Amino acid sequence: MRDGKIQRMREQILNGPIERTLLTLAGPLIVNNLVQVVYNITDTFWLGKLGREALSAPGTVWPIIGTLMALGIGFTTAGFAFVGQYIGAEEYEKANRSAGALYSLMTFFSVATAIIALLVLPYALRFMRVSENVYPYSLTYATIVFLGLPFSFAFMAFSALMRATGDTRTPVKITLLTVAINIVLDPLLIFGWLGFPEMGVAGAALATVVANAVGAVIGLYLLFNDRVGISLSLESLKPDFEFYSRIFRVGLPSSIGQSANSFGFVILTRIIFGFGDVTYAAYTITTRLVNFLTSISRGISMAMGTMVAQNVGAENYGRAKKIAERTMAVNFAIATFAVLVIGIFRVEIFRFFLDDPAVIKESDVVLKYFLISVPFFNGVFIVVNRAFSSAGHTKKSMALGIFRLWGLRIPLSYAFGYVPALTFTLALLGHRIFVRIPLAELFNFTSRGVFFGMGMSNFIAALVALAWFLRGTWMRRIIGEESKK
Repeated sequence: MRDGKIQRMREQILNGPIERTLLTLAGPLIVNNLVQVVYNITDTFWLGKLGREALSAPGTVWPIIGTLMALGIGFTTAGFAFVGQYIGAEEYEKANRSAGALYSLMTFFSVATAIIALLVLPYALRFMRVSENVYPYSLTYATIVFLGLPFSFAFMAFSALMRATGDTRTPVKITLLTVAINIVLDPLLIFGWLGFPEMGVAGAALATVVANAVGAVIGLYLLFNDRVGISLSLESLKPDFEFYSRIFRVGLPSSIGQSANSFGFVILTRIIFGFGDVTYAAYTITTRLVNFLTSISRGISMAMGTMVAQNVGAENYGRAKKIAERTMAVNFAIATFAVLVIGIFRVEIFRFFLDDPAVIKESDVVLKYFLISVPFFNGVFIVVNRAFSSAGHTKKSMALGIFRLWGLRIPLSYAFGYVPALTFTLALLGHRIFVRIPLAELFNFTSRGVFFGMGMSNFIAALVALAWFLRGTWMRRIIGEESKK
């Protein structure tokens, strides 16, 4: 590990101006998020040329992918917390050892995850009630993506370790390359341009796998050649069960929470598909737009995570709390602006992706009943959840995530979407407030209830997260606990 570079960044994180340091770290992450979302939008744009069914395929299968990748994500979260706190405590050799243990562990689980994913995929799609029109596209897309999971896991670990050191630029440079590869390959493989095979949806998935493979290989090269803050060797990759147990102890709650949440989106997809392809297509486009317009706030949250991890490791708890509070205020403002932009240009934006009158009409429902809650989710809930996980208190982040999805979003979405009494109440309320819902529809099941339930889950979860954050029970470092055992 290059101590000089790491120490300079550590000094700025622990003692420098909060806002300037936050923006310094966040800048590359914001670029990274924007580039990723630009790719997602490009992917959506090209697949939209194939029709509504092809456009819906990636969004349909990502909850399944997320569920099976959750174990790796949890261990990555644990590795990030350990490395960040060891650097904050100036224990650089332990940071290197933790990084090596994380990589070897991720290798084992990525292969296992890929095998399990391929086995359960057809059953998962049927369980989600994916329509017969969308099913073959989703099955093809997911099968190819699952084969490339080891590359995704490896690059995910690399990016997390770089963020833990305070190096947010190197992963972005690699991401720019991989996204460029993805964007170029997408139309070539989807439509068979320039002599490439015409693969349709399969081409979009293959482009993703190729790009991830390039990123994973470059990341490993940098780590093994001492080109970045963390340094790996074959010796550090040998199984280290002492470090595995620590990563398991911290990472398992996060893995369970991530897995439960991702599976929750499988259930949510089933609920939304109950209202047909039009509703799900509108939801897919909307979520891509929200991701694009909130990329800045997500980048700032990730930068905050680095600052919180190192300050907690150095036992600067008051500063860690202040960092999180200021991040909440900034992110809430950014997310509010994003929703306003979507609301003003909704019709033109949706028509750009898919000139389907039914989908454009449905987008008004998504905006009115769901999108207005996004500032509370991005501005409060996401920041608190990341503060908890960055401090290593993954049980708290697990509980928050499960509560939001399983305790609120799924039951509320189902209840307001499918239960007659609640559907009637919502329709009547909407008629009185917006004067846009015909009284003849009061007893009809509509997608309004589903999106209303999703919006309510964001409002309530944000309030609960803020109250828990203010209690301050997360302000305790995990490496202090570990060293006593």
